[in-house]
Amino acid sequence: MRDRLLLIVFVLLAVALPLPAHVGSPDVFYEGTAGPYHLFVTVRTPQVIPGIAEIEIRSESPEVKTIRVVPLRLTGLGSKFPPTPDLAQPSKEDPQFFTASLWLMEFGALQVRILADGAKGKAELSVPVPSFAQRSLPMQKPLRWLLLMLTALLAISMVSIVGAGVREGELARGESPAPQNARRARIVMAITAAAVLAILYLGKSWWHAEASDYQRSINFFKPPAAKVTLENGNRLVIRAEGQDPEWSGYVRMEDVIPDHGHLMHLFLIHAPQLDRLWHLHPERISGGAFSVALPTMPPGRYEIFADIVSKTGYPWTLVGAVDLPQINGEALAGDNSTWSGAPLTSAVLATADSKISPLPDGGRMVWQLPDGPLKANSAFHFKFLLEDKDGKPAQDLEPYMGMACHAEFVRSDLTVFAHVHPAGSVSMAALELAESELTQGTPAAVKSAQRTAAPMAMSMPMPSTTIPPEVSVPYGFPQPGDYRIFVQIKRSGRVETASFDARVQ
Repeated sequence: MRDRLLLIVFVLLAVALPLPAHVGSPDVFYEGTAGPYHLFVTVRTPQVIPGIAEIEIRSESPEVKTIRVVPLRLTGLGSKFPPTPDLAQPSKEDPQFFTASLWLMEFGALQVRILADGAKGKAELSVPVPSFAQRSLPMQKPLRWLLLMLTALLAISMVSIVGAGVREGELARGESPAPQNARRARIVMAITAAAVLAILYLGKSWWHAEASDYQRSINFFKPPAAKVTLENGNRLVIRAEGQDPEWSGYVRMEDVIPDHGHLMHLFLIHAPQLDRLWHLHPERISGGAFSVALPTMPPGRYEIFADIVSKTGYPWTLVGAVDLPQINGEALAGDNSTWSGAPLTSAVLATADSKISPLPDGGRMVWQLPDGPLKANSAFHFKFLLEDKDGKPAQDLEPYMGMACHAEFVRSDLTVFAHVHPAGSVSMAALELAESELTQGTPAAVKSAQRTAAPMAMSMPMPSTTIPPEVSVPYGFPQPGDYRIFVQIKRSGRVETASFDARVQ
């Protein structure tokens, strides 16, 4: 009963967090190329909009001399007319590390365009950025009382000045006001006081209306709820319900675009143990719902994270939970995958930062941990080496949905879920829209509407056969805590999943 109550609290917290896409992980991490320059980009998004985003860019090569950055819309006319870019400042200690600050003025799907200039010429790169307010910042109490006192002082002063003007405005020096002037002054002061109170009331109403609209924007960009039903014993139907009543009018499930070749990436995690994971790909059915035939699964409570991308390029993650009975389903096929292992318990976490994960065929995956403790709000390269059953680097690694690997970072209390890959935490569908606008100038929304569920051309070219046995993903833990990391690869046509546990300071 205690575990179930804790799980309910965790689920409610996850739903309440105003963080779309990667739940509980608002910052954007991206690794890619701008022409001949390889860049690692981190965009630390502001908590409020308008707000200042902090941009960090590391160049792999010392040939990059200057970097400029500019925010603009991801699609539409706003993506074609960028303002004057800001100059990023190189670090005095590390000339290959650049920082900049940018105002994000709008909600929705934006991009940060990066203009690099160096020994090999000029090049550009666009990084999709979901722009949303994470919360409303409360006014500090001392400032609130100070402003209240100043407002009262100004109101009283205005009434007094008007009264003095009526009472004494036409008097000669040293002359006392007549009784009728004093009476007229009191009448005018009463009228002025009423007018001032009316202005203050209207101002308060306007402020509350603005605050209400802002809160609606926050609610709009909260993770949509995944409403699920189980039909025919093994078919799961998923529908989306936004936190804001108007969400479904703006984000139509009928119009979502494919990401990594699929319209939805569904993750079912056995909670709270985190000892089982399914990565499935439902198909869209009538009415904007999605449906998937479940494989054989044991009974239990499962946390739901379902990734989709709207036609504007904005990524969403539907969140929810479902109690399932014993499922006698179909065998996994295609890109669908599963993993099971030890529960994430206190005993396991006492030996966190696990480095080795066995694989079903007798091989293993080794996490090449950086030196020192893992710290929150720091960007990392997570590198993993794949070894075969003989302890040698594996030679049969293949692209999995167009990428060398996929990874999921899950906090033990389920308040953080991030689906990342070697290009970073950005949606590949949004990245394709950004690159389309950058290179061709053709309206990306039109292209996305015509795109089918066929695999997309990724920004990072992947060989058609095998790839090196070392894979890496860029990411940064958003907060301290205990995490389980799932790394998914494809070998000789089989999808395999490794898991690692980490304690983050």
